[in-house]
Amino acid sequence: MAQKLKTDWILFTTVMLMVLFGSVMVYSASSVVADIRQGSSWYYALRQLIWIILAIPLMMFFKKLHYRKLQTPAIAFTLIGVVMMLLVAAYFADPAQHRWIRFPFFGGLQPAELAKPAIVLFLSYFIALRSKVINKGSTLVPALLALGFITMAVVVADLGTPIVLVSTAAVMFCVAGLERRYIAMALVLAVLACCLAVAAKPYRLARVVSFADPTFKYIDKFDKKGWIRSRIKQTVTAKDTNYQIRQAVIAVGSGGPTGVGLMQGRQKLFYLPESHTDMIFAVVGEEFGLFGSSAVMLGFLLILWRGIRATALMQDEFGRYLALGITTMIVIQAFFNISVVLGLVPPKGIPLPMISFGGSSLLVTLASMGILMNVSEHAG
Repeated sequence: MAQKLKTDWILFTTVMLMVLFGSVMVYSASSVVADIRQGSSWYYALRQLIWIILAIPLMMFFKKLHYRKLQTPAIAFTLIGVVMMLLVAAYFADPAQHRWIRFPFFGGLQPAELAKPAIVLFLSYFIALRSKVINKGSTLVPALLALGFITMAVVVADLGTPIVLVSTAAVMFCVAGLERRYIAMALVLAVLACCLAVAAKPYRLARVVSFADPTFKYIDKFDKKGWIRSRIKQTVTAKDTNYQIRQAVIAVGSGGPTGVGLMQGRQKLFYLPESHTDMIFAVVGEEFGLFGSSAVMLGFLLILWRGIRATALMQDEFGRYLALGITTMIVIQAFFNISVVLGLVPPKGIPLPMISFGGSSLLVTLASMGILMNVSEHAG
């Protein structure tokens, strides 16, 4: 008789509460803007609800599907191939931003979101298969090529997602026993690649410079020819790249310990850009204060705890790396988003998992959480 698995109720309850809270915050953050721009205060909230209705059954499907059924080369390699094709399609389908594939009456699909679980599944399969020779070139080269191709395809339009991808892969390889020399080499390459990606786009360079050295006090000392200044002037976006962060910090600060109350926030009223997407944590801070913000962070800490627990208890290598990869992916993205809102890192658009408005992000996140729940249940 097959052993009946016990649901990880802590993880399941945490995810459901965060999705519910996220739907409430999407309405609160977007209602006024939606009413003025779309003619209905429920426009974004209803779209988010539709995605929730689609995402929860998908999560339950993966929760019940034995994670070992994902341990096949067909899934690992095919998913990488599909994501690459979708990224190429998005490049031509969205000439302005290269991010979206639009569908009538449905919204859009962001292939970069699919790249995250695709990389986690691929690396989990590959590392488990080659765990005993993890430091051999025959292992590192194919894995790095797959990661590199996906990262380069995504970085054309988005820098935040590649940071999540590379960070997740780094954690997985470190846990797998990658030697320090390879870690150091990978770190140097990652920093160089990040610098090139920033320099390639004037608006990215403007954001980093405005955050790190807005008066050019230090930059002018080594950039004698003014290349950085001239490069920044090429951007067609808003010149004040710190405006969004300032408004977010004002929102969080004005919330105090307990907040001004649900629906009572002011910064979302056209002061704070992207208030229902990338900057929704600022609205949480303003309306629910320190306690509400801490509750959201506690939710991600609970996910981190259950993910690490599953990783530590899992005897099967594929399951171990799968739990580790998904947990790292979600938690790094969450705390990167929160760090941007709090002004701790340069501004970069990346959604807060389960809280921000966005169908692709919600669908991918809940599907991934379903897989993590299944691994956690098998870990005991």
